[in-house]
Amino acid sequence: MRIVILAVGRLRAPFEDDVAHYEKLLSRYARVEVVEVGEDEKLARRIPERAYVVVLDERGKAYDSVGLSRWLEARRQSGLDLVFVIGGPFGIRLDDHQERLSFGPLTLPFQLARVVLLEQLYRAHKILAGEPYHH
Repeated sequence: MRIVILAVGRLRAPFEDDVAHYEKLLSRYARVEVVEVGEDEKLARRIPERAYVVVLDERGKAYDSVGLSRWLEARRQSGLDLVFVIGGPFGIRLDDHQERLSFGPLTLPFQLARVVLLEQLYRAHKILAGEPYHH
């Protein structure tokens, strides 16, 4: 399974280093591709065929770390690519998606949301591998 993160807006300091750090850590467990787009209208055409599309939204379903790892494993078993969509500073408009995922009721800056997503994916992979993460 390939994980694609479609992100509206350009990543800037200080978030660049954090994203690079988690991309490197995740590369041991998954194929992760981060694609930056300039505006919402370009998102739909960047979604690969046979993909399960998840929009990050504060109104989405929230998981704890173990729950997210189980959710991720179910997505891996589906055989589809997994696409996460992160809107820009003005939110996101994308009608064609399967699910909304939330990191809680707070609205995160779009650049920070990218860091949090990558960290949570890394944590989920560590849990699935039976490896310690924060102990």
